[in-house]
Amino acid sequence: MAERVLLTGAAGFIGSHVADALIARGDAVVGVDSFDDFYAPALKRANLAGVLPSPRFTLVEADVRDAEAMRRTIAEWKPAVIVHLAARAGVRPSIAQPELYADVNVRGTATMLHAAREGGVTRFVFGSSSSVYGDLATPPFREDDPAIAPISPYAASKRGAELLCEAFAALAPSPRIISLRFFTVYGPRQRPDLAIHTFTRLLEAGQPLPLFGDGSAQRDYTYVSDIVQGVVAAIDRTRAVALHHEIINLGESATTSVHELIALLERATGKTAAIARRPAQPGDVRRTCADIARARALLGYAPSVPVRDGIPRFVEWFRQHAAPALSAGGAR
Repeated sequence: MAERVLLTGAAGFIGSHVADALIARGDAVVGVDSFDDFYAPALKRANLAGVLPSPRFTLVEADVRDAEAMRRTIAEWKPAVIVHLAARAGVRPSIAQPELYADVNVRGTATMLHAAREGGVTRFVFGSSSSVYGDLATPPFREDDPAIAPISPYAASKRGAELLCEAFAALAPSPRIISLRFFTVYGPRQRPDLAIHTFTRLLEAGQPLPLFGDGSAQRDYTYVSDIVQGVVAAIDRTRAVALHHEIINLGESATTSVHELIALLERATGKTAAIARRPAQPGDVRRTCADIARARALLGYAPSVPVRDGIPRFVEWFRQHAAPALSAGGAR
């Protein structure tokens, strides 16, 4: 059944893929984005190239912290569900700018939840992060872990936003809120500051890769199409099932070390990496790995792109799309 979805962060990496999927299946999407300069706004606008021509897509350029703009947008478009993906992303930058991260990720989420409540929208899907588990959780990470020991302001801001979802669920007459914890998402349109994008760009340019720590850190790399499958299923679950507030992991449930990742990129690019060793970075967790039993049970989630297949796909996209944009000066 087609419906109208208000999607924040619509021009971002994950948000633009979600917009593509929703438009493709017949939904109407009101995409909200502020086009901030965390990375080049031109890249974000390019992310929307597939949906901007559609009569079922509407772009609203606004900041999720602007309460009046969010209330006005909800009142005008009357969405059936809100998918809130807008956020200030990145563990390391959050250490330098903790106030900004708290403002965008916590206050911005509170603003969206409050505007949704005032506008009578009880269905809400929030994009959280595996970072909330910190270094104390036992892998594979389960959603019932207390997640009370974040090790970066970014992680703390995402956990705080989850708790706001819990609080607003207690206030709403019939809440249907889902928080999705994304595990290290990669794929076409990935932000240029993230490791896979950075390593690929440097490999292609014949430049050394910065390796923070000893390379043994492990991540649960999740291809963006698998994340989109989970987001769309969560949207549908809020329509079909009476619920309060559910927290659900979205990952591949497999780990890859940084050393293994570099080897996969070398194989995909046909190039040999030179390594520039750097000290381990504060705020980086040692390992992430998702327990996805709940996602399978509640969302029918079935990730289908293991990292050995996803890395060559990313490299192909990079060579066809990102590299030409960089050559033309589109990175900044």
